[in-house]
Amino acid sequence: MIGYEILAKELQGWGVNPLFFLMGGPLIDAQNACEDIGIRMVDVRHEQAAVMMANAHTRITGRPSVAMACSGPGMMNMVTGIAHAWADGAPVIAIGGASELSREGSMAFQETDQLAVVRPITKLAIRCTDPARIPDTIATAFRTAISDSPGPVYIDLPGDVLYAEVPDDQVHSRVSTLDVPRPAADTSEVEHARELLASARRPVIISGSGTVWSRAGDALTELVDAYQAPFFTTPMGRGIVSELHPLFLPGSRSLALRECDLVLQVGTRQNYVFNFMQPPRVNADAKLIQIDISAAQIGYNRQADVGLVGDAGTVLQQLLAGSVLQDAAPNHAEWIAQLRDHDQRKKKELDDESNNFTGTPIHPRTLCEELVHWLPDDAILSLDGHEILTMGRQFIPLTRPVSLNSGAYGTMGVGLPFGIGAQLASPDSTVVVLSGDGSFGFNAMELDTAIRHRVPVICVISNNGGWTATDRRKAGSDLGHMPYEEMFDALGCFTARVERIDDLRPALEKARAFDGPSLINVITDRSARAVTAKFTQYVT
Repeated sequence: MIGYEILAKELQGWGVNPLFFLMGGPLIDAQNACEDIGIRMVDVRHEQAAVMMANAHTRITGRPSVAMACSGPGMMNMVTGIAHAWADGAPVIAIGGASELSREGSMAFQETDQLAVVRPITKLAIRCTDPARIPDTIATAFRTAISDSPGPVYIDLPGDVLYAEVPDDQVHSRVSTLDVPRPAADTSEVEHARELLASARRPVIISGSGTVWSRAGDALTELVDAYQAPFFTTPMGRGIVSELHPLFLPGSRSLALRECDLVLQVGTRQNYVFNFMQPPRVNADAKLIQIDISAAQIGYNRQADVGLVGDAGTVLQQLLAGSVLQDAAPNHAEWIAQLRDHDQRKKKELDDESNNFTGTPIHPRTLCEELVHWLPDDAILSLDGHEILTMGRQFIPLTRPVSLNSGAYGTMGVGLPFGIGAQLASPDSTVVVLSGDGSFGFNAMELDTAIRHRVPVICVISNNGGWTATDRRKAGSDLGHMPYEEMFDALGCFTARVERIDDLRPALEKARAFDGPSLINVITDRSARAVTAKFTQYVT
């Protein structure tokens, strides 16, 4: 067998379908081989988008997805997508071609130390130097990406390795079932955590994407119900418990963290989203119970009173055993009443201001609220941008753990690639991309990818004619209201331009009925600045 044939067979054996790529050497024959054996090949217009599509695909399916690019510039174009997956903890596998191993150090065509570039932003960066070891390399990549705290893996494949021949009896497939370990926490530590939970009067639960990878939604919902504590999530962990739940009180988030006496931190890092768990954002005197599958994350920025190392879902089930949560729940009534009253006052402030959000140009908040009324129950929403990203997080509640947005890394341009990857992972769902006009431009030509591959993603652009609101002078912030509907109508999308909010729903219905991707260009108010909506703090 030839190296590229071995690669194709191993990828097929691990269930890779589709594979996101942009053609180029030395991987052209590997890509042909993948297509020849039935792997769906989704060719993109920029390598960055290939990794982003793989990211969304793996978030929906729960299995590692693969992106592939040629050597040198092609591989370097993947770096932003890899870095985003690293920050989000997404188990994407990126495969890059590389110049010949035999010519290393001789300034060969497109020779770059690609491993050095990606080592800081991957769980593992590995070069395969022997075609007979390709099965081992692929197996290691899959297991590393999905085990422990998930994250991206990069594989470097030199051209002379890909085109070398290997006797059949030396090729040993390493394909196996991809069982994800679900370790439990130490039982004595679980008992200590129960004691702290029982004594708390002002508890708060915060969770992140670790609960999504663990598929811990049912267990976390059960714990919230039994313990009667308010809960908040990171952007990438949203929807793990329905945000229509009566204990989701986003208007009281800052107050709750500032005055709580206990934080139960589940499957999320102590990063900037919660100000590194430091005061004044989080009460300095509050007890901290931290659940994480990675022991290295326990107490990373703030010391935990109890560290529970294990799978989020498994550890939550351990905490649920017994009656301590139900017994403690009545003690939180006064705390819940205080937070609910604060949350309702914040919502009333917004309602009192609602008359300011009517008419034209359309206020982005009005756009978000109209989408809420229209979105089907099975919808997957991909958020991207600046003003519209923040408003979408604030005003579009999620009821399912399929949160797709610019995440912890804050990458602009993810919206459309994420939408395409999600649609391919869940073809029967309605997938809507809500993007700012500036961020849309990063990967706008991926609508051509959606057209060619008949991916019926619906892209709604909040077009305020610039990178940000016009709250102050910012050099280079003006873009003008680009006629995106004219551009992509010419390529074969269903398109519409919406300047009155009453015209949005008819356009959305036509888009959903269209056999292919759609673009709706909504002209929104340039003066509407997201931070003026004092509702919650998903971005800090």
